[in-house]
Amino acid sequence: MTDEYFYGATLSASHQSETWDPEAKAEYPRSNKLLIRQALLGPDAKADELNVVQVETMSLQDSVKIPVAVLKAGETRHARLDIEFPDAPVTFTLIQGSGPVHLIGQHLLGALVDEFEEMEEMEEEMLDEEEGDDSQFKDDENKRKASAGKRKTNEDEDDEEGEPKGKKAKMSNNAKGKAPSPKKNAKK
Repeated sequence: MTDEYFYGATLSASHQSETWDPEAKAEYPRSNKLLIRQALLGPDAKADELNVVQVETMSLQDSVKIPVAVLKAGETRHARLDIEFPDAPVTFTLIQGSGPVHLIGQHLLGALVDEFEEMEEMEEEMLDEEEGDDSQFKDDENKRKASAGKRKTNEDEDDEEGEPKGKKAKMSNNAKGKAPSPKKNAKK
């Protein structure tokens, strides 16, 4: 079960850095995720000044610092980012310009850690049950295939006189240019 909350931060000349680290606070004993949707340049930004927002976060093996938005009054006042940060801490820094730059997104609170463990156990049990159901389904499917194969074999066999049986034989005679055999009890 996930709860979503609005997240917003403003970077400016007087406040150049903002760190998102809910795990450092005891009030968030749940899993956390940060989604940054947009970076907006404030209306009082200086004209022709580049404002560069950099993010610092952990990658698979190491810390990464990379610019995520370059905004300029008169040209680019906002940037759609849609960046997801599954691990804290995440630090946003205004490395160039005086801003203000507003970062807008969502803070997602997942289930409590104990709930995750219970859910994992339930999922494992459900998978085990499904595997049992699948084997029964496969047995039923194999039986159906076997009986269908027997029916097909009977249709393709020839009768004692060497004449083919079934609809396929009549169609093959017509396809060869032969006239269909006359009906035995035809009305005169």
